[in-house]
Amino acid sequence: MIWNADSSQARETAPGQVPGARAIAAVAGLAFALFSFATVEALPVGLLPQIADSLEVSVPSVGLLVTGYGFVVMATAVPLTTATRRVPRRRLLAVLLTIFTAATLICGTAPGYGVLMGARILIALTHAVLWSVVASAAAGMFPERQQAKVVALLFGGSAMAQVAGAPAGTWLGQATDWRVPFVAMSGLGLVAAVVVVGMLPSSPVEENPAATALEPSRVRFALVVTATALVVGGFFTFYTYVTVFLTDVSGMPSRSLGAVFAVGGLGGLVGTSLSGMLSARSTRGTMTGSVAVMTASLGLLVTAGTRPAASVTAVTLSLTALSAMVTALTTRILRIAPGNVDVAAAGSSAAFQAGLAVGSFLGGWVLEDHGPRGAALLGTLLVAAGLILLLAEEPLCRPVRGRGRGGIPPAPYSEAPPPDNSTSRAG
Repeated sequence: MIWNADSSQARETAPGQVPGARAIAAVAGLAFALFSFATVEALPVGLLPQIADSLEVSVPSVGLLVTGYGFVVMATAVPLTTATRRVPRRRLLAVLLTIFTAATLICGTAPGYGVLMGARILIALTHAVLWSVVASAAAGMFPERQQAKVVALLFGGSAMAQVAGAPAGTWLGQATDWRVPFVAMSGLGLVAAVVVVGMLPSSPVEENPAATALEPSRVRFALVVTATALVVGGFFTFYTYVTVFLTDVSGMPSRSLGAVFAVGGLGGLVGTSLSGMLSARSTRGTMTGSVAVMTASLGLLVTAGTRPAASVTAVTLSLTALSAMVTALTTRILRIAPGNVDVAAAGSSAAFQAGLAVGSFLGGWVLEDHGPRGAALLGTLLVAAGLILLLAEEPLCRPVRGRGRGGIPPAPYSEAPPPDNSTSRAG
């Protein structure tokens, strides 16, 4: 259980926190919302030929439904989150999920490519804000010591989209019509909106205890966000063309790739769960360890990628590490963000999308001249550069030893949460 009620007496909650089942139900609703968003974001990938044939456009044009989505999120996450930072979260999330529901339904009924693209841009705009505010909205309902597990439960929704949502949507679209999964997902978005509106507290943003970080640091935040862009860029330098690597380098038949991705999706779910448990002890250690595993797994591809078993192991480990890193990153932002946590989370989201876009471009560029192994090597080097930044964070940010003003030694940075002697949030 995430929430343990005090059996001796009714426990008083801090502003923004809600007791027991209602808080868990609200987090489940938000996780369901992330599941819906992540599934809809990925749907065109598996349905490219069907959409192209139906709307009489080229496959690259349909591909823009995915790449354009990422660029919109990257460009608008920070300004839109800043503009809505004072809107009560229940109201904001209700509006975002309502727009998502309507826009997804438009995708499923679009008469032409232009309408479909417009609806995708609208979904991307809601994505830019929702993914920036959802972690603090969920974490703020719980005491500090439980927030890492809350974030893991929350992002279990997006992990499940990789395991079940996108594959099921692709199967449904191929078995019936590409429009059907979009219509179905609009219904699921409506369910998520109802649950969130019914369970999320309506308190002002100022009363959310997770709206400001416990240990704000501009230097740490800048290092973490830069490392994130490098790591994500390196990962997608390889992963965008993973099917080419597995078939051309590892010699695997195309029919086996579905099973590989299913195993990788399960690995992502495991990574999210493990990260929630480990981040409760150290978000920095969990994030750094995840990136180290990713570096090693991509290195395994470069050195032993001709062996199918090694390639499958490396792909699974890299997906596990990516999910673990994202969960730890979100918890870390809650702890070190300078200023408003939601705006900082928007900056982190923009860095993630930038890494994805640049990594995909670099992978395609290297692929032409050096093949998939060259893309894997470049990806490994970029991820390793991100790892070096994360390892350098503590030496660069460690307080100078000695006496501070008045003879009082400066307090060192600590990952451990403060003792939970009360339900109020420490300064």
